[in-house]
Amino acid sequence: MYRAGDEVDQQAWLDELEAVADALDIDAEARSTAKDLFLSAVPTEERSKPAAVAASVYAGALIAGDQRSQTAVAEAADVSRLVIQQRWKDILEDAGFEPPSW
Repeated sequence: MYRAGDEVDQQAWLDELEAVADALDIDAEARSTAKDLFLSAVPTEERSKPAAVAASVYAGALIAGDQRSQTAVAEAADVSRLVIQQRWKDILEDAGFEPPSW
């Protein structure tokens, strides 16, 4: 869970999340889920935040049924696909979801 102030503190990264979601034409439910996932697991290091944004968008879209490929999300977020592959399940677990075993 996150504090209301986290949204203000992370506004630049939430704007980046919205830009990625716009590039992928992701629906509102997936965007909201991605935002919640990101704010629930914001990394402390700035260099880790682009990866967290990308993994949150991927996982949020997956939960909302508006799935995009890891490659498409990686390209929109300008990160490697491997970054998403390595992080999305952890983001789901941190938020209390049980990630799929595949």
